[in-house]
Amino acid sequence: MNLVVGATGTLGGEICRRLVTAGQPLRALVRGTSDPAKKEQLQKLGVELAQGDLKNRASLDAACRGVKVVVSTPTAILSRAVGDSFETVDLRGQMQLVDAARAAGVERFIFVSVSKGLGGRGNPLLEAKREVEKHIQQSGLAYTILRPSFFMEIWLSAHLGFDVANAKATVYGSGQNPISYISLADVARFAVESLSNPIARNAVIEVGGPEALPPLRVIEIFEKLVGRPFERQFVSEQELEARKAAASNALELTFADLQLAAARGDAIDMAETIKAFSFQPQSVEQYARAVVATQP
Repeated sequence: MNLVVGATGTLGGEICRRLVTAGQPLRALVRGTSDPAKKEQLQKLGVELAQGDLKNRASLDAACRGVKVVVSTPTAILSRAVGDSFETVDLRGQMQLVDAARAAGVERFIFVSVSKGLGGRGNPLLEAKREVEKHIQQSGLAYTILRPSFFMEIWLSAHLGFDVANAKATVYGSGQNPISYISLADVARFAVESLSNPIARNAVIEVGGPEALPPLRVIEIFEKLVGRPFERQFVSEQELEARKAAASNALELTFADLQLAAARGDAIDMAETIKAFSFQPQSVEQYARAVVATQP
């Protein structure tokens, strides 16, 4: 039995779908407050649901019983649930899950973290992720820690200023520093294939797309496909540093630091990892074609 934590999230849901397709028995940890439609989708896939919460150790113990592999994806970065924070979810909650997995005799723990290039000191999300990584490595569990770079679906979307429909793009920094943008679906694929790939056992793996591209080059790819120039709005590193310094809470500080990281770039050499996993992650151009095809 495999347990996916964060199964109602976009990444966790994709991991569930791929595990079911691969014929893997699957249990998903869901909260009482989780979207009923998403829980119904999981049940239609044949996923067993276990109600619980990372903040409730007893529920984690129950969910981990009889489980061989735990895959954990959740973060409080977009959560609006009462009591959720980087401290309670991304740090203490994830550590509780590791402890529950160890106590239940789980054989493998797959943790989705973040790339080493996604921020500096003082970033609450990254600091929580790194502490959980250490906890996993010291737990005695066999593990795989995946460190994805910037998700295409998030950083090349209107939510963060990349507005394809209106041909506008916010550019952090100069836009000239390469980033290994990765599709969320490929992160899910790396997670699922880590179950059977010996390369992934007790490994920390930086994951990105097949090429590192400067954001300005990414804009050019979209411009060519939509057939018109994008309006560019540049946000300097100095302004991003000022935003980080002025942040009044952990969420503001995390986003400011991630935007600063985007300005500075995050290039990952994926050649050996792609060989080891025997699949080619989606390129930015492939992603762009899919996005443009959905535009009215």
